[in-house]
Amino acid sequence: MDIYQGLKNRRSIRKFKQTPLSKEQLRSYVDAARMAPSAANMQPLKYIAVNSKEMGDRLFPLLKWAGYLAPQYNPKELERPTAYIVVCADMNIRKNGYEADMGAAVENIILSALEDGVGSCWIVSVERDKLRDLLRVSENLEILCVVALGYPDESPIAVEMKNQDVKYYLENGRLNVPKRSLDDVLVEII
Repeated sequence: MDIYQGLKNRRSIRKFKQTPLSKEQLRSYVDAARMAPSAANMQPLKYIAVNSKEMGDRLFPLLKWAGYLAPQYNPKELERPTAYIVVCADMNIRKNGYEADMGAAVENIILSALEDGVGSCWIVSVERDKLRDLLRVSENLEILCVVALGYPDESPIAVEMKNQDVKYYLENGRLNVPKRSLDDVLVEII
């Protein structure tokens, strides 16, 4: 995969084929996550991979999907992710300042999955207390986010943002994701 093109073409996926991922794939995505940069090299992140359909079916309702298009664009039963990686911070290692670590680790998960043709959706709107109970997550782990994974059954596209409107939308059945232009975000090259 050409990394630059992969980065430019990658979009969050919310419709998935029902082809399962292997435990080896999930293990490799977590392995990529653990190699991400970490502030002071503390490495406070821990991961819970969910690969069983039964557990995935119980986890799915604890996630909030496609805020601008919910609930009509939420994945239907045969469009749901086939795997998840729950990202946690171990409070015994670091009590705060792990947000940048999370971003780098999740991006590594997303990109390593993309290399396999696997789509992803990074979800931070999570019913954490219910998820903690469902997965029996120990109290020292703070649930930060969930990365939903599966083979894509949609192909969202990036479009030029108009009138500062960040809301993604459907056009001709395809998800359009507005992005600010390079000139809008690059302040200066000195």
